[in-house]
Amino acid sequence: MNFFLKALVALFTIVDPIGMAPIVVGLTAHLSPAVRRRVVTRATLIATGVVAVFALFGKPLLEFLGITPEAFSIAGGALLFLVSIDMLFGRESGARETGREAREARTREDISVFPLAIPLIAGPGTITTVILLMDSAQGHASRQLAVAAAVAIVMFCTWVSMSLAFPIQKRMGTTGTLVLSRVLGMLLAAIAIQYILNGLSSFAESLRTILS
Repeated sequence: MNFFLKALVALFTIVDPIGMAPIVVGLTAHLSPAVRRRVVTRATLIATGVVAVFALFGKPLLEFLGITPEAFSIAGGALLFLVSIDMLFGRESGARETGREAREARTREDISVFPLAIPLIAGPGTITTVILLMDSAQGHASRQLAVAAAVAIVMFCTWVSMSLAFPIQKRMGTTGTLVLSRVLGMLLAAIAIQYILNGLSSFAESLRTILS
């Protein structure tokens, strides 16, 4: 249960379903409600597929590239920490979408793949988080199922948030969205530091084993 809650908090924080509401409002204001529902549903399914692929094959890919779990844990923690800093200061995170990508998105007719699915939902931060969680599962089926359940819940919450983007934005307002983003940023910063500490601890343990 503790591992499931850790996975759920980490993924919910990095995806930030509530924070997707104002983005969807800005990108789909010109679409009819029916078209908007199709777009957000397609985006959620595509993002879920991308996350699932990296959950299953992310670690073997790292091993093929010769990247150790310790190195990825430290690098991933550093990336998530940078995202958390952007959240704390209310800045647009380049790990989710760059300014150039945002400008290009406004000129596209179908925004379900880009930028909604990638990189706004299944961006580098989300992919990094799911790979780190699957590595932390250490091959235990129960933990892997916990990660899968956490991904499913977060993606469902994201779909609901995007589907109800206009009512959510109207109810919470800009101030409410920013407050929530800062709270989630604090949680993400703590999770990121823990990943870095875990990577350093594992590296130190491996080094002691080699030297002993």
